[in-house]
Amino acid sequence: MAARLPSWAWVSGLTVGATAAVIALAIQAEHGPHPTAAVVRPSPSATVSTAASPTAETPKKPSGPPALPEASGQGRRIVYSVGEKRVWLVDATGEATRTFTVWPGTVSPQPGRYTVLGRMPAGTGSDGVAIEHILYFTHTPAGDAAFSNAIDGSSPPPANGKQTTGIRLHKADGTALWAFGDSGTRVAVVK
Repeated sequence: MAARLPSWAWVSGLTVGATAAVIALAIQAEHGPHPTAAVVRPSPSATVSTAASPTAETPKKPSGPPALPEASGQGRRIVYSVGEKRVWLVDATGEATRTFTVWPGTVSPQPGRYTVLGRMPAGTGSDGVAIEHILYFTHTPAGDAAFSNAIDGSSPPPANGKQTTGIRLHKADGTALWAFGDSGTRVAVVK
């Protein structure tokens, strides 16, 4: 009667075989053709254009998202700009890894330095909307200021004169902020 191989031997053999196949494919791909971009050169034109062209005096519009506010602190932190209605997630090196716009409540937190005081996976906002990924970071006379996103991904409805302190995010941004902002994470609120 033939002896059976233990399961670890089968798993090890399959792992070695799969690794060898991946290495062989990588070597084969390295020696294959690599796409290159074609260089297109403009053809000379006999006519002169009278259209305005950019000069040193014409300011160029910045491309990409707004830069991280300079007075927002150092190190790993969440930065919230009340005026720009924008949040930046900043890593330990001081680089913004993600930025996104938000819908602020009717009462904004005062500029300053805070920390994430608490986290709740889900709840109900002061506007009656089911929310998730709630990160509380300060208390205001109108209520606790927190980041959150609506579970259904909607934007907040008009406050109808009610004071709200929640800062609502798009669903994907709420998920990213939840993963980034542990209790104790620094929060910088700027104008």
